[in-house]
Amino acid sequence: MAGNLFLAWLVHLYTASGAVIAFFALLLIEQAKFQDAFWLMALAVLIDASDGTFARMVRVKELIPWFDGDRLEDIVDYLNYVLVPSLLLIRADLLPQQDASWIAAAPLVASAYGFCQKEAKTPDHFFLGFPSYWNIVAFYLYVMQTPRWLNAFLILILSVLVFVPIRYLYPSRSPILRGLTNSLGILWGITILIMIYQLPDPKPSLVFASLAFPAYYLTLSLWLEARRGPADITK
Repeated sequence: MAGNLFLAWLVHLYTASGAVIAFFALLLIEQAKFQDAFWLMALAVLIDASDGTFARMVRVKELIPWFDGDRLEDIVDYLNYVLVPSLLLIRADLLPQQDASWIAAAPLVASAYGFCQKEAKTPDHFFLGFPSYWNIVAFYLYVMQTPRWLNAFLILILSVLVFVPIRYLYPSRSPILRGLTNSLGILWGITILIMIYQLPDPKPSLVFASLAFPAYYLTLSLWLEARRGPADITK
C-alpha cells in the first residue's frame, strides 16, 4: 500500500515537473534560445500526453482522493500552452512591434476563460471552444515566418474562437477513426521533432507536409460538429 501511494505521488510530481519545464522555457525565450525552448515545449507535451495514463495505471484518484490532479494539470497546461508561447510571440518578433504586447496577451485572457469552463472538456470527450494549442500556433508562425500582420490577425481570431462553443476533437478519445487519428498524430509529432532539430531553417517541404495533420484534425472536428443534431446541441 505504501509503495502504491508513493507511486501515486510520483505521478503527481511527474505532472508538476511540467511547471519547471515552463519556467526554464521562459528563461530560454528571454535569452532568444528559441530552438532550446521548443525542445522543452515538446517535452512538456510528452509529459502531458502520458501522465494521465500513468495516473490511471496506479489509481491516483483512489489513493489520493483529497488532491486535485486535474487542477494541477490545468495549471501546468496553462503555463506551457498559453504563457510560454505568448512570450515567444513577442521575443521572437512575430507580431507588429507597436501592438505586440496586447496581442500576445489576448490568448492569456481567452484561455483563462477556457480553462475555467466546467465543460472545457465535454462529457463525450471534446474540447469546447478553441483548445489552447498556442504552442503549436507559435511554432508554425515561427518556422513559416509569416507576415506579422497575418500572425496578429490569426492570434486574435483564435482568441475569439475560444469563446465560440464549437467542439474540437480530443484525439486520444476520438469517437471515430481513433486509431488513424492517433497514428497520424504520432507521425506528425515525429515530424515536429525533426523540424525543431532543423531549426532555424527546417526544410520547407517538411513544414508544409506537416500541416496535413492539423488540417485533418480541424476537418474531422468540424465534420463531427456538423453531424450533431439540434437535440445534441441543446443537451
